[in-house]
Amino acid sequence: MSITIQVPTSDAMHALGRKVAATMRGGEVILLSGPLGAGKTTFAQGFGQGLNIHEPIVSPTFTIARELNGQFADGTPAHLIHVDAYRLGSNNYAPGQASIDRLLDELESIGLDEELEDPDQHTIILMEWGEQMAAALADERLEIHIDRPNNTSTTDSDEPSADGERIVTITPVGARYEHYNLNEPHNA
Repeated sequence: MSITIQVPTSDAMHALGRKVAATMRGGEVILLSGPLGAGKTTFAQGFGQGLNIHEPIVSPTFTIARELNGQFADGTPAHLIHVDAYRLGSNNYAPGQASIDRLLDELESIGLDEELEDPDQHTIILMEWGEQMAAALADERLEIHIDRPNNTSTTDSDEPSADGERIVTITPVGARYEHYNLNEPHNA
């Protein structure tokens, strides 16, 4: 069952990221989606804070993946792999098996295919822009979609801003997340 939350500010988006991070224990795959300027990186920054990561969390668009170390709420080591899949599969991507094979080849070339299929007990994969990829590789995942209602998505100049309400929908997928609760640690 999906959870829908109204998030009015970027500070509230950081807080939501911290709250979701507090429910993680390792081995999770999280798919973060939404249009440009929706707040995916803002959520990721809060998520990193929730894992006690002290390095800056920035969009890994040009590096594709960044690996960061922190701690879970119980003090055990946490390893975050923050992936931006925007450019993966971008060459004539179309739904279908050939496209998925091409995507898998790209993931394998950067060493992420096995991590997505079976993250180790201390690793969390947080993937932005990976809707097609995560669905093909991770049968069990937490999908977080961030949307901006039309009336709050832009400033007077029609440019996306950090301000304005977002609607966040968290959808657990697979048996691992069957009883996911945003207010309790996730027991895998």
